[in-house]
Amino acid sequence: MMLVALVAIMTEAHSQEYEWKHIAMDGSRTGCISPSKDNVAEALGVFEKGIYIAPNGKKYARKSSVAKVAGIVIDAQPDMSRVKDVIGYSSEAMSVEYPESALSDWFVDLLMARTEKLAGKKVDVGIANFGGIRVDMPQGDIILDDMLSMFPFKNQLVYVEHTGKQIRQILEEMAAGRFQVLGGVRVVAEGGRLVSAEIGGKPIDDEKIYGLATISFLLAGGDGLNLGQNAVSITVFEDEDIIDAVLEYVYSETEAGRPISYSKDGRVLIKDMEDRR
Repeated sequence: MMLVALVAIMTEAHSQEYEWKHIAMDGSRTGCISPSKDNVAEALGVFEKGIYIAPNGKKYARKSSVAKVAGIVIDAQPDMSRVKDVIGYSSEAMSVEYPESALSDWFVDLLMARTEKLAGKKVDVGIANFGGIRVDMPQGDIILDDMLSMFPFKNQLVYVEHTGKQIRQILEEMAAGRFQVLGGVRVVAEGGRLVSAEIGGKPIDDEKIYGLATISFLLAGGDGLNLGQNAVSITVFEDEDIIDAVLEYVYSETEAGRPISYSKDGRVLIKDMEDRR
């Protein structure tokens, strides 16, 4: 079982920065594992007559640090029950990989579809950020907490109209630095330069107005992107967060009896990838 921990790091200026790390929860000390909504006692242990009995049978006094932590976690389980509901099924595990992965392609493509529906206008391009996908997609049952942990940030969906010239500039800046999650395009880069770029299977038309689906975080500086700059128009869907779009998709696929499954399609090719790692 892999858990994701949010680790606070104190800088020299005594401010806090945060990063996510995967930490193996192997139950080596107490036998505890991550519980489902139906196996709390088996996964976390029980308290009997003031003694905490861990899943592996070890006993700890109530005032011990182990028992205190166990008590906090066990007491929280009723409130956490809802997020442990199974909401879907993934036919295979998916993880984020640069410059493209099945998980990132899945995310930006569903973001594009949802934004197009909200805007009532064609979406040609999608841009999201790798940093917004915080954990991997598990193989097997998907619980609500998997999705909430994968997309924890409160960023709204946005529809932006850009000229092809501006889209090309955005892609050129990514090629010179680092690509983010892309949809609707096929790009080739080499030596920090954009070699080619297509939208919908055709070369970018600098004079054409394209519809871009993105998120509010990336409009003005998030992850170094300024996707709102020089826009023809911007529509922010204040009532539609990332997680809303994701959950709508997962619920609809589950209702239709389909598993969550995706594969990358080669939309981002960096010819000198090894040299630029």
